[in-house]
Amino acid sequence: MKRFHVHVAVNDLQKGIGFYSTLFGAEPTVLKDDYAKWMLDDPRVNFAISKRGTEPGINHLGFQVDEASELDEIRARLESASARVKNEENVSCCYARSDKAWVTDPAGVAWETFHSLGTVPFYDGEKKAEEKPAPKARCCA
Repeated sequence: MKRFHVHVAVNDLQKGIGFYSTLFGAEPTVLKDDYAKWMLDDPRVNFAISKRGTEPGINHLGFQVDEASELDEIRARLESASARVKNEENVSCCYARSDKAWVTDPAGVAWETFHSLGTVPFYDGEKKAEEKPAPKARCCA
C-alpha cells in the first residue's frame, strides 16, 4: 500500500510542530532536534518537517511504499514517462534507511518514492546529525 509523502522545510521547528500537531490532531511519531514526522492514517500521509539549511517551503513530495515490488512498479512508470530517474539503494536520510527513486517533475518539483528498510540514529550519511553541519541539499533533495 502506498502512503503520500510531504516534506516541508521550516525556519522554526517548534512553531511548525505546534501548528501541524494542532492541524492533524496528533503529536509527531518521530521527533528529533531538527526533524519531526507524522505517520497519519486519515489522510494516509507521511508528513515531515525539518530545519536543515534549505529554503522554507515544500522540499519534496512523494510516495512511501510498503513493498519493494511497489517501488519497482513506480520506477517503471517513471521511466516510461521519460523521467530521468535517480535510483538510490540502502541510503540513510531523515533518520531512516531506504531504497529510493527520485525524479523532478516538469514543474521542477522533486518527487521521492521510497521503501523504508529501518531506522538509523542520524539524519544524513553515517554521522549523527549533531556531529556535522546541516547540508544544503544532500539528503532529501
